[in-house]
Order: sequence, then structure tokens, then C-alpha cells
Amino acid sequence: MKSKSLSFNCRKALMNNIGESAGTEIANLIAEMAAEIEELRRTKVSVTPIVPPEQESRTSQTASNQTESRSLS
Repeated sequence: MKSKSLSFNCRKALMNNIGESAGTEIANLIAEMAAEIEELRRTKVSVTPIVPPEQESRTSQTASNQTESRSLS
């Protein structure tokens, strides 16, 4: 897996503007997050809906109608 990290200039700008330790910490955090995002993209799976959206809404509507008729009785 190709490791992405911040460029030297970006790290240097962070360190100059917010301090060396904070800049290093943020740069490392960004690198870790980039690696985690890449891992999530690599292992992503597609989810196929089992019930079509039209039928799902009808099922919900039928269930709510049954609940209403019970409360009226």
C-alpha cells in the first residue's frame, strides 16, 4: 500500500505556525487518518438492498394502519 504523508513544506508550515510539537502531532494524526481512510476504501463492500424501496414503504404503511385499527378498537 502506498503511504501518503504531508510534504516537508506542509509540515514545516504547521510547525512554524502552531509550534513544533503540536505541528508534528497534527501531521502524524493526518497521516494516520489518511492510512485508515485508504484501508477503509480498500476493504469497502457494496450493500445490496433486499426489499425494493416501494415495497418497503408499503410494508411500513400496512404496519402503521394495523396499529391504528387496534388502538381504535
